[in-house]
Amino acid sequence: MSGIRKNSDERTLLEREEEEQAPDMRLSSKPSAPDAGREVFVHSTGVVEPGARIGDGSRVEAFAHVLDGATIGRDCTIGDHVYVGSHAQIGDRVDIMPGVQIGDNIVLEDEVIIGPNATFTYDLPSQGNPTTQHTKTIVRQGASIGANATITAGTIIGRNSMISAGAVVTNNVPPYAIVSGNPARITGYVSSSPLPSLEVARHVELPGTIQVRGVQICTLPVFIDLRGNLSVAEFEQHLPFLPKRYFVVFDVPNEQVRGEHAHRTVHQFLVCVNGSCSIVADDGKNREEFLLDKPNAGLYIPPMIWATQYKYSQDGVLLVLASDKYDPADYIRDYDEYIEAVKSMNSASQSNKA
Repeated sequence: MSGIRKNSDERTLLEREEEEQAPDMRLSSKPSAPDAGREVFVHSTGVVEPGARIGDGSRVEAFAHVLDGATIGRDCTIGDHVYVGSHAQIGDRVDIMPGVQIGDNIVLEDEVIIGPNATFTYDLPSQGNPTTQHTKTIVRQGASIGANATITAGTIIGRNSMISAGAVVTNNVPPYAIVSGNPARITGYVSSSPLPSLEVARHVELPGTIQVRGVQICTLPVFIDLRGNLSVAEFEQHLPFLPKRYFVVFDVPNEQVRGEHAHRTVHQFLVCVNGSCSIVADDGKNREEFLLDKPNAGLYIPPMIWATQYKYSQDGVLLVLASDKYDPADYIRDYDEYIEAVKSMNSASQSNKA
């Protein structure tokens, strides 16, 4: 037990060191590890083992411990009492607040923020295989994880997503999603503004009302009758394409997310014929959320738009009309791949204009 100091002992140690040093020298610019950058600051009580690689401009705060083999990028902050494992990979401009343990199985991409006491779990070795490899957990660029959140092993946290404080994340989190609760569920999307209903939005005729490229809101004809109401659509008149396929989505648990892909060439037209659901459309630059809650309200999704469906009501039934037959090659299911495809499409478009 001689290697464990109580909080009072820690305070006494710090007070003694601070008395011996000038106020501006309480942080040392001499990192313990020879591979640390020239401009790295390590607190006098911080430990950076030989072989750790740390980029210029980063700080290792009080009682933090960075193991041999860890990789930390530029301009990072490793907070008080943070542990960084020997195979951990941390990108540039990452802020890890106090009390976080970054194990060997953790990858933090650039500009990630980890709140105080957030926990990353890891797979325990089984009795039959004590050398079990830890499942890698990846936090994509720009994501933020709130205080006391728990991230289970093997989870991928999508770029620019937000994990609320105290959330318990057991499944992959889509890019830009906001999740909370135990278990964590999607409650919204970053930079998406829910519309009260498509009927309201349809009558807003100001230019640029819908920011996502090519997405259109369509209000279909309705005939009111005592025997029952009727909504109708004629393909060549009301739809911007001629459908060759349809499918129906129903009995979706409220917490589940569907879609999460883009089509390379297929056009789609969505109508929630019963209940309601929300659609998030993303063109790689702009992102908007639409509420489908009427059988005469349709949403047109052109090719190369990333679309996600969520917040299904218990009785929600979504009808989707597609411009072509099912082809797995037409789907883009990885958001990073989608962003690269959009960049290529935009570059090709600019070259053609030139």
